[in-house]
Amino acid sequence: AAASTLGAAAAQSGRYFGTAIAAGRLNDSNYTTIAAREFNMVTAENEMKPDATEPQRGQFNFGSGDQIYNWATQRGMKVRGHTLAWHSQQPGWMQSLSGSSLRQAMIDHINGVMAHYKGKLAAWDVVNEAFNEDGSRRQSNLQATGNDWIEVAFRTARAADPSVKLCYNDYNIENATYGKTQGVLNMVKDFKSRGVPIDCVGLQTHFTGGSSLPGNFQTTLQNFASAGVDVALTEVDVTNASTTQYQGLTQACMNVSRCLGITVWGVRDSDSWRSSESPLLFDGSGNKKAAYTSVLNALN
Repeated sequence: AAASTLGAAAAQSGRYFGTAIAAGRLNDSNYTTIAAREFNMVTAENEMKPDATEPQRGQFNFGSGDQIYNWATQRGMKVRGHTLAWHSQQPGWMQSLSGSSLRQAMIDHINGVMAHYKGKLAAWDVVNEAFNEDGSRRQSNLQATGNDWIEVAFRTARAADPSVKLCYNDYNIENATYGKTQGVLNMVKDFKSRGVPIDCVGLQTHFTGGSSLPGNFQTTLQNFASAGVDVALTEVDVTNASTTQYQGLTQACMNVSRCLGITVWGVRDSDSWRSSESPLLFDGSGNKKAAYTSVLNALN
């Protein structure tokens, strides 16, 4: 029988359908009603990022992250952790470090945050957005600590929580032939060949501005799966909520057995970081849009 909500429809095939949640919106009843009804996975929009969780070195703050975690788990939802090591949204003290001191701070941050959530989360985006568009490494302060920083982050994460899925997450890795996609795929193959712990790749799937659903999207998902990792669509939004693109990205995930699920980056258009592009499945008033129906039908 066809399910009537996104989460229930995804669950029929063992998948999830999630959303990004902001702690500051949990007192908005329209927002929480839709989120609780429709989704079975939650990602904190900003509340588990480095600047939020370790505002001063060695002083961790999980108040907002826990608020989202508790709200979700009380409603039977699982939670994805986002994100541990990233060049952006670093606290000021971390931005002032470099070299071996920054490397140690990254390791300490991963250990501190993962210890708090040990055994509680479905997955962690361990490293976020570490590649350039041509497939080379982004020249961030983390990269400047040494080319092995991503490997160190994943090894640290596995030791900190042996049970959680460890993911690499990035944008513009949806087209199979694109340089960035190839760079990430090559990293995954290298990690797998050397026993570096990586369980999944998150494709942000921001089809906004100059990017849209590539014709080879399913091939991309399958290529990562064939390299030995699960895949997930982690931050989905689409300019003007194109029904064909939403249906297509959902169908591609359904067609690849190792595609675990889909997360849209916000509940209503008004909650989106790109609200002017109306990119989500519910309008600002919380009404289902045509794209919602196209996704639900594909899940069913």
